Amino acid sequence: KKNPDYIVRITGNDDYGKHKLKYFISTSEKYPVVVTTSELLSTGVDCKMTKLIVIDKNINSMTQFKQIIGRGTRIREKEGKLNFTVMDFRGVSRLFADPDWDGPVEQVDGFDPNTTGTKRNKESSDTQGYDTTRSINPVPRIDKDGCQVIVTQKTVSFYDKDGKLLRQENIVDYTRENILGTYSSLANFIRKWSSENKKEAISKELQERGINLEQLKSDQNMTSVDDFDFIIHIAFDQKPLTRKERAKNVKKRDFLHKYSGVAREVLEALLEKYENEGIEEIESTEVLRLDPFRKYGKPAKIAAAFGGSQKYQDAIKELEEEIYRIG
Repeated sequence: KKNPDYIVRITGNDDYGKHKLKYFISTSEKYPVVVTTSELLSTGVDCKMTKLIVIDKNINSMTQFKQIIGRGTRIREKEGKLNFTVMDFRGVSRLFADPDWDGPVEQVDGFDPNTTGTKRNKESSDTQGYDTTRSINPVPRIDKDGCQVIVTQKTVSFYDKDGKLLRQENIVDYTRENILGTYSSLANFIRKWSSENKKEAISKELQERGINLEQLKSDQNMTSVDDFDFIIHIAFDQKPLTRKERAKNVKKRDFLHKYSGVAREVLEALLEKYENEGIEEIESTEVLRLDPFRKYGKPAKIAAAFGGSQKYQDAIKELEEEIYRIG
């Protein structure tokens, strides 16, 4: 409302935008504030006050990447610019790891990742000019090909036995490859998921490879779906359903009509638990000791309403199959 030039497109074939470039790079002009461009940041334009660089295209050139990032590294202490942010939608930040620039990977023999600091690390920080006393995470892992794998936030690095960087991947691609390497098809994954008594075992298996599904879901703005839908979306390109949508589908299919009395009320409450908190809540019998189940008595009494412990477990198994029914 204050100024139509708050956001300007600056490209080679846009005369109006090119005219606004000198105002954008000026430290005294207020507008434009935001610029959308294709190549501007890799042409050597000196954007001294760049505080946010948004990358939404695939970049494989290390030189081009460094040119773009270099636009943000200008410090303007007088104007209050001491840092900048990179918002990366394409996994291009993997190029920050550049062995040719950074030199070979250094290995500290006998390092314990569970300690928050060691005397040796402190001495190293004193002599090298930076602090290495913080705990180093994550723990290196070995993949099926015998390569050391290190997952750092959203980038996965693969090293050979001599510590040479072989390749890097986006964490989403790495996750997809691991899932497809374990479950060859959607049907195969669903069979495994359905047969697993504790669904969290699958997420733990992935976590052993450095894949944190909860963190990934948060990064992808998918916290309202559970592990099942996130996995079939990432690996098998299936439309993910939220827990609320899956619970609603169970109700629409009227799965609960075969139960009555306390048994039905308990299953309805468990379905609500799943909707709000996830599948782990209904897999544990300990949940029966909490509200709203306590009003029905102890877990043994609740199981009796189903005809015994085994029939209660069968009902839970059937409820889970209904929750994760495809189609």
